[in-house]
Amino acid sequence: MPTDETNQPQIDLACLRAEPEQVYHARRGEYLSSHLLADFRKSPLLYRKRVDGLIEDKDSSAYLLGRAAHVRILEGNEKYESAFAFGGPVNPRTGRPFGSNTKAFSEWAADQGKPVLTDAQSDLVERLAEGVAMNPSATELLLDGRAEGVVRSEYCGQQCQIRIDWLNRYHGIVDLKTCDDLTWFEADARRYGYVHQMAFYQSVLSTVLNGTMVPVHIIAIEKKEPYRCGVWRVSEASLKQAQVENAAAICRLHNCRRQGAWPTGYEGVRVLEAI
Repeated sequence: MPTDETNQPQIDLACLRAEPEQVYHARRGEYLSSHLLADFRKSPLLYRKRVDGLIEDKDSSAYLLGRAAHVRILEGNEKYESAFAFGGPVNPRTGRPFGSNTKAFSEWAADQGKPVLTDAQSDLVERLAEGVAMNPSATELLLDGRAEGVVRSEYCGQQCQIRIDWLNRYHGIVDLKTCDDLTWFEADARRYGYVHQMAFYQSVLSTVLNGTMVPVHIIAIEKKEPYRCGVWRVSEASLKQAQVENAAAICRLHNCRRQGAWPTGYEGVRVLEAI
């Protein structure tokens, strides 16, 4: 790849495909994603049921807020305002908005044709955006790049797809996470398998970049005062270890398909050690 004036590798952003989120998720059964691979590592049976559509995805308020924050922070205010509806109907008797759990609000929201954020949720999204903007390392990473780019390619003998939050031309993959408390973000990263997710992104992206393994960063912003924002670069050693484990999981996935067997992962007896 070409380099800039500081000799940093310059990533060709043309490798990314522009695609609506709904289209990307609609191809879940056709391609392996990082989330499906995480399901498989947790339980092959969970993966099978997810692919077969036997487990319904729930668009919880936390997930909605995360989606809204991603659009606002990564794609800008214009895209954010066009992708979401805001507020809600006003009760003529009180002059105040109906609650989000009322019939009047539900009927109004259904008529909008797009996800709805209450005033409290939209205010929180703005606080999150302000928190990210206050971190100079985060703003540098988001200064030059492209949001929500899709890559589809073969990895470990499996057709895979990824949707990268942000690909910086010089600093590589940037993933945006929201969290309850930044103090415990590193524990959250282990709990939710963020390194495995980033390793999968890095590996699949490398297949369309002639084998180049780009750096990986995570921006985390907490959802409460003082809305602290932190930036982590994922170590190469951690990514390599996660790549080994991802590749082993994909190998087991191939075996499950050949055998037509989808265990829970808890069939055997385990030993519980005293603490």
